[in-house]
Amino acid sequence: MLASDGVALDLLRAEFPHLPSIELPSYRIRYDTPSMVWNIGRQLPRILWAIAQEHRAVERLVQQYNLSGILSDNRYGCFSRRAKSALITHQLHVRVPGLSWLVRPVIRFFLARFESIWVPDVAEPPGLSGELSHSAKAPSPKVHYIGILTRMQGYERSIEYDIAVVLSGPEPQRSILEQRLLEQAMFLPYKFIFIQGKTQAKNHHFVSPNVEVVSFLTSEELNNVLASSRYLISRSGYSSIMDLASLKKKAILIPTPGQTEQEYLARFLAERRFFVAQKQDALDIETGLRHIDQTTGIPHNTYTTDAFMPILQEWVARL
Repeated sequence: MLASDGVALDLLRAEFPHLPSIELPSYRIRYDTPSMVWNIGRQLPRILWAIAQEHRAVERLVQQYNLSGILSDNRYGCFSRRAKSALITHQLHVRVPGLSWLVRPVIRFFLARFESIWVPDVAEPPGLSGELSHSAKAPSPKVHYIGILTRMQGYERSIEYDIAVVLSGPEPQRSILEQRLLEQAMFLPYKFIFIQGKTQAKNHHFVSPNVEVVSFLTSEELNNVLASSRYLISRSGYSSIMDLASLKKKAILIPTPGQTEQEYLARFLAERRFFVAQKQDALDIETGLRHIDQTTGIPHNTYTTDAFMPILQEWVARL
């Protein structure tokens, strides 16, 4: 059974139309300003209320459907004492400068509610997530590193696009980034495809002879497009990073302003010369492309993509 909300629920329903799906309360997090303290500080009461509502909804589902297991993808209210609950997260050590004293105890409180924590990274530091998933202290016995999780596969295809732009994340920043990239892409001598990340309806059009735009693609379609693109431009969210690791592609990463996790990941991976990182308010595609050949992408075969299978199989066996 699937349960989510918003764009994520739309995508899950498109990918798995044969599975029952239920809408959960939305966190409705917005990043209206570059200040993480302001963005999270003023929304924290609403986020905590949404987590509480989410937990009540999950408890009703456990009772109604006699559920025996819950896999929660970074949703802190999706747990129950009556079902084996595992949380999938790479943020064991949340970075919120100015608010860490408040946010970290809240995160620890919710992590303690889950029977096990699955971290999509390798155990050896610094991994792909650096300080977000690794620290000098030994991890809790209930923390399991399960390798990267991605729906993408790296395979050879003839190059059809110079650059694929994958847009994602909360509004209004998603639309702001799309507009700024389009304004530059239309006047560059490269062939672009923009995947907007809008799952409500599927639209396909050209905004100029060299810029193709599609609202969203299924996993297989997206994999084919990205494999046939020379370079990628995307947010520096951790899911995008794991996709890039599997695709073996070089990329320009643009963190969402005010998302300190994405800002940290972009800086961390750029310092290792895996990718080019640019700020949204100083975006320059042409400059990024001049520097991209000085990067390596994520080294091949460094991070396994099937390490989660024994852990998943053992978890399922215990349900």
